[in-house]
Amino acid sequence: MTKTITYLLGMLITILIGTYFFITYCSECNATSTHEEPAKEKVIVKEPSATSYPFAIDANGFAYNTNDNYNFNVSSNAVLMPLSANLTKGINGLKSYLEANDGNAVNVTGYYTSEEENNSAFPNLGLARANAIKNDLASKGISTAQINTLGKLMDDMVPKENTYWGSASFDIEERSVNEKDDLNALYEKIKADPLILYFNTAEASIYLDAEQRQKVADISRYIDKVEDATVSIVGHTDATGQASTNMRLGQDRAEFAKNYLMQNGIAESKIIATSKGQTQPIATNATEEGREKNRRTVITLN
Repeated sequence: MTKTITYLLGMLITILIGTYFFITYCSECNATSTHEEPAKEKVIVKEPSATSYPFAIDANGFAYNTNDNYNFNVSSNAVLMPLSANLTKGINGLKSYLEANDGNAVNVTGYYTSEEENNSAFPNLGLARANAIKNDLASKGISTAQINTLGKLMDDMVPKENTYWGSASFDIEERSVNEKDDLNALYEKIKADPLILYFNTAEASIYLDAEQRQKVADISRYIDKVEDATVSIVGHTDATGQASTNMRLGQDRAEFAKNYLMQNGIAESKIIATSKGQTQPIATNATEEGREKNRRTVITLN
């Protein structure tokens, strides 16, 4: 065998061996690398169902249940009108029951979520909603002396189309035997520490902190329970400018605060707004700090 033939045979053997290994191993690698992954299952996030709480009372001799209830838009304490016929029927039944049982009261608990914005004058939006329901019940003839208002955080509430359906609950309980003493203590508390608003020049808004909101709630509760109770709003100014102008300015500020309370459900007939102008300073008018203290509106009980 010549060297040429030997050389050719070697090349042929090399090619055959290379082809064998390519088919056996590399083709499997290629097949593996081009293999398509199975399509992943699409994850569908299911939206939570909207909640709806009924108007349901079953206690102390009065029972009524309907899926209809008071409704509110998100971050609002304004009752959505009109009320349903079934809810109106239940309210009329509740009215008759309370008239026949003046020793009992209805507890109205307004619901709210932590994600909502509270633009009311009350400590929380649930209490503001309960207060709005109270005012509607009062307009239908139920005495506010027989209505207690509360607020409850309900983060499980889910709105539908920006509305919370049935965001309140109701139950009946006996009125406290100590109610008169409790109200006397509340009166003394409000008189000793009234709600005071301070106004800057040309200011046209009221922003209350948590303590001030609680004072509004206390005032509202007292005038609800005491038939002849009234709220006193007195506007004061510093001594800058003419006395007659300051008297009008004090009245304007008192009226502004009055309108604010009315917007939050306190009846106009229960509010008396007056002005003392610059006549009753509580600090010197010689300094800006003193003048700021004198520019105040005091809200308390008569």
